[in-house]
Amino acid sequence: MRPEVIERFVREDLSADWRDVSSEVVEGNADATVFTREDGVVAGVEEAGAVFEYFGVEPCPAVEDGERVESGDSLLEPSGDATSLLRAERLALNLLGSMSGVASVTRDCVDRIEQADADTKVAATRKTTPGYRDFEKRAVRLGGGDPHRHDLTHAVMIKENHIELAGLEDAVRRARDQASFTTKVEVEAETLAVAERAADLGADIVLLDNMDPDEVQVAVDVLRSADVTVEASGGITPDNVAEYAKTGVDVVSMGSLVHSSEWLDLSMKV
Repeated sequence: MRPEVIERFVREDLSADWRDVSSEVVEGNADATVFTREDGVVAGVEEAGAVFEYFGVEPCPAVEDGERVESGDSLLEPSGDATSLLRAERLALNLLGSMSGVASVTRDCVDRIEQADADTKVAATRKTTPGYRDFEKRAVRLGGGDPHRHDLTHAVMIKENHIELAGLEDAVRRARDQASFTTKVEVEAETLAVAERAADLGADIVLLDNMDPDEVQVAVDVLRSADVTVEASGGITPDNVAEYAKTGVDVVSMGSLVHSSEWLDLSMKV
């Protein structure tokens, strides 16, 4: 993690004069253990370690990012100046807990799809926390998911409002005219008719938006002969992800991986 990013986060806790009286009441060096109170997939060990190092504390990671962990497992065993250790604690645990929450729910969805004997990828969306996307997307990858496009430049996505303003045919044509040959064009379809038309127009990816599994199944069957990747999104959760995967859809993209994930419950003890 870049030093300037850490400094931006640190400034939320420390003012310009770096006065932190609560941490300054301690003296000397200390050893600590960061551990989890619940099972999950750990993510953010690298980031948490960078925070401890920024404050001059040796992070001593006990696990690697992407590993499954169980309640009581040690994740890091930082040691160093006690004041610095306490200053780094909350930021390090915030990164570790939030990223592990995203990684854990992602791995849960991947596991459910595998148990359903399906071959569908789990992907994130751009429904991320402003300023925190890099970490949430990395957590999805560590959980076994696909980060999807990172920003607006990574793919062309023609959505409902684009179609309303420009028309489907013109929107796809203009996208092809302006985008590089390396850039994929994806079209959001709320109906089977739009999905078929998008495939006919040469879309690389057709996104089936807010369709139930039965509707997705019909669309997958209809589009099977087309040279197109089929993605489903909207209302997909860990509880129904396997049902969507059984349709044979290539990708399920889930905003809930980020916006509905719960932080892994972590603690640090000296």
